[in-house]
Amino acid sequence: MTDVTARPEQPPTSPSTRAASRALAVAAGAAFIAFLDLSVVNIAFPTIATSYPGTPTNTLTWIVSGYAIAFAALLTPAGRLADSLGRRRLFALSLAGFAVTSVLCGLAPGAGWLIAGRLLQGLTAAFMVPSALALVLVATPREKIGAAIAAWTAAGGFAAVVGPAIGGALVETLGWRAVFLVNVPVAVALIVPALRLPIDEPHGDSALPDPLGIIAIALGLGAVVAGITEGQTWGWTAPVTLVALIGGSALVSLALIRSLRHPSPAVAVALWRNRRFALANAGSLLFGATMFAWLLAGPLFLDAMWGYSVLESAAALTVGAGASMVTSVIVGRITAPSAQRWAAVLGALMYTAALAWMSTDAFGPDPALWSAWVPAGVLGGGGIGIVVTVLGTAAASSVPPQQFAAGIGMNVTARQVGGAVGVAVLAAVFTAVPADAVRAFHTVFAIGAVIGLAVALLLLVPSDTKN
Repeated sequence: MTDVTARPEQPPTSPSTRAASRALAVAAGAAFIAFLDLSVVNIAFPTIATSYPGTPTNTLTWIVSGYAIAFAALLTPAGRLADSLGRRRLFALSLAGFAVTSVLCGLAPGAGWLIAGRLLQGLTAAFMVPSALALVLVATPREKIGAAIAAWTAAGGFAAVVGPAIGGALVETLGWRAVFLVNVPVAVALIVPALRLPIDEPHGDSALPDPLGIIAIALGLGAVVAGITEGQTWGWTAPVTLVALIGGSALVSLALIRSLRHPSPAVAVALWRNRRFALANAGSLLFGATMFAWLLAGPLFLDAMWGYSVLESAAALTVGAGASMVTSVIVGRITAPSAQRWAAVLGALMYTAALAWMSTDAFGPDPALWSAWVPAGVLGGGGIGIVVTVLGTAAASSVPPQQFAAGIGMNVTARQVGGAVGVAVLAAVFTAVPADAVRAFHTVFAIGAVIGLAVALLLLVPSDTKN
């Protein structure tokens, strides 16, 4: 992948450094709480389950997966709506909605209420993320977009670093409801500075996107992600799984067909005609599959194989997350197209090497924190920081300013859908070899390494026909 930093036309106004910094601070805060809630509930889940003893475990898992499914389903239409309604307005509304739904989750009197609250919370997060990053891109000079995306990515990495520790501490001291209620003061604190951002947003078409298309793409993506995520539990040939996968795919197809012909499409399909944007999304889809599987397999490995406690696992996981933060900031400062290209390839190969190593006997039943886990975490986490930042920069740099939110929404959607596939593969592997945990983990890591290598090869594909 080359020329990932090629610039579309400059926005009509020249953003100030102060406005860019303020927008980045607000967006980073939003990214922190949005991505924190993708994982922090995992720590609280066992305690939540004991609060609702009459509810089946497969139903309770929707407390975790419901958020992720709603988040993935709404990202694409949310980005399109943000470009039409105004990023700042939608961002403030979604922040308020995130605070309200966090209260609903924290005060839920029953499991059904909590699941519903998590679905609504994922919905508001989906509107929050693309509008937040779009505000940053509008306020940031074009030559500094890579650094801005890197800082935003680092905020998500920081959430991964402190998430297990925050979740564990809150559950032990205040109870599981505090995991949700802690979002409220953060979201409220971000609303006022968000409304005061001195940003002149460029708008190409203020018409609302096709409502039928929005409903179709949201329900379709949600059904597909639900089918992939829950297929192992429901059964891959079960009617509910087939309806979710086939029906969801049909709805997505309907939304895309309508978007090709509609004057105000729900999905900005025209963006895919840009080779750079299409390759960035393909890379995000592929890398999301291996990255999400690895991020889930890591804590499972520490618990099942090495017997680590929650806090011990949290400490071990900070190695990879911290390395990701560092490398994302470093690569964000690189502006030369050729340098970014080779940095991305290097990052993918770093990640591949880490997972290939983890698929060997070096990662067995005997703990090897310093000799194996730490170096592999640095290598793999560092690779993630590079690849995610470069792919995000590629997607942002290949769309015009008036479609920033739509482009970012589609790119993050690709990563989330890929992640759902990766997690489903992980579950399938463990189901196939339930009696041999070591073999199962090694198989998951080996599959992840193969996908990582495929990403490296994809990054070598020229994104500009002139190259």
